Amino acid sequence: MRLILLNGSPRQGSTHKILSDIQAKLTAPGVEIELMSLAGKKVAPCNACDYCKRQKTNCCVHDDMEELFPQFVSADAFVVASPVYVMGPTPQLSAFFSRLRPVHHVYPGMLRNKISGSIAVGGTRNGGQELTVSILNNYLLTRGLIVVGSEIGNYHGGKIWSQDSPDRAVKDTIGLETAYGVVRRVIEIAKYFSK
Repeated sequence: MRLILLNGSPRQGSTHKILSDIQAKLTAPGVEIELMSLAGKKVAPCNACDYCKRQKTNCCVHDDMEELFPQFVSADAFVVASPVYVMGPTPQLSAFFSRLRPVHHVYPGMLRNKISGSIAVGGTRNGGQELTVSILNNYLLTRGLIVVGSEIGNYHGGKIWSQDSPDRAVKDTIGLETAYGVVRRVIEIAKYFSK
């Protein structure tokens, strides 16, 4: 099973550090954990031109989504992470998910019933992580993915307090447990459904 940890940050800061930590420390038999990043990538938002729908082919916009799309959709499970930007995910993640539109019009069912979860990283303890996780979960649901949360007490996604520092982010033991819990749960449910 191939699990993608998608870093939706335009930088390689706290969110990248958290996902790198998870990739390095979390092991599960038969699971390959791959870190995918939007940092430094150019992804224009969907402009609803309907090219993919009419032509039954990939998007006519030529940018880094041409390499990101096949890398993402070929995975078996997903955890999407974003720093909190104005009480929500990054604009890069919004553009990325809007550009997954060919999944429905060209490749129906490609992501259907694959397992996913989300993580938000905020500069303050209650700086919009819950709202960001909710929006990320909606992004995942719109693409046909099944969304899972973490353990009891952390119902719908991982929430990290970074204090605006990658080094402090990996010291947030409460937040880290929520993030690791989401990843473990995604793996558990994905393995269950793959039987």
